[in-house]
Amino acid sequence: MIDSHCHLDHEPLYDNLTDVISRSKEVGITKLLTICTNLDSFENIKKIIKIDPIIYGTFGIHPHDADKNIISKSEIIKYTKLSEKIIGIGETGLDFYYDNSDRNKQLKSFVSHIEASLELNLPVVVHSRNAEKETFDLLNHYKNTNIKILMHCFTGSLDFAKKLFDLNSFFSASGIITFKNSADLRETFALIPNEKLIVETDSPFLAPIPMRGKKNEPSYIKYTLQKLSEIKNETIENMDKITTNNFDRLFSFK
Repeated sequence: MIDSHCHLDHEPLYDNLTDVISRSKEVGITKLLTICTNLDSFENIKKIIKIDPIIYGTFGIHPHDADKNIISKSEIIKYTKLSEKIIGIGETGLDFYYDNSDRNKQLKSFVSHIEASLELNLPVVVHSRNAEKETFDLLNHYKNTNIKILMHCFTGSLDFAKKLFDLNSFFSASGIITFKNSADLRETFALIPNEKLIVETDSPFLAPIPMRGKKNEPSYIKYTLQKLSEIKNETIENMDKITTNNFDRLFSFK
């Protein structure tokens, strides 16, 4: 199993990394990708990726921080090149639900991240909330490039997903697919091709059923994987192989 999106620099994970990593290995996790959200986050991620061989990281500025962490393509490239264990760009994207940052600044930041990912030939980890049209329009602008897209914690509509199929996007399922009120999302994931599926926890957020109410951690990914296997009518062992192989393909481990 691979947790394609966790925040090991967030509490309570950061102060308990030894136990968190141990429990991850116990359930069969072979890679943890800890995701950067701002410049302070990256300072801790640089330390975290040195702790254990299974931990990798990204560099990026979350759309919530686009106002406070204005960044250029060249700066993104510079930070990303600091370690070979930084294997992706993001999370970046658009969040028009909370609007914690000016929308134009979010768009400008998103473009910088996409263009850095293209230059580095690394996947861009995309956050999109209440901004399906704007997210697709921007990504579609790069349709004829070698862009590698991972739609993190995908909760979008089926129509949005179908449009993203044409961009060769990958879709990450989080614990949200286990929630009782997520029937529409489960139907969407049922129609996403197996070769485009990845799983994540987004820990310490979004703990899956039966762990709702607790702080999420990577070892809980087994519950999301179980639900995804049910949605796709696959054994959990086969779904594990599928999502692991997809991650390795996207992030060039194979």
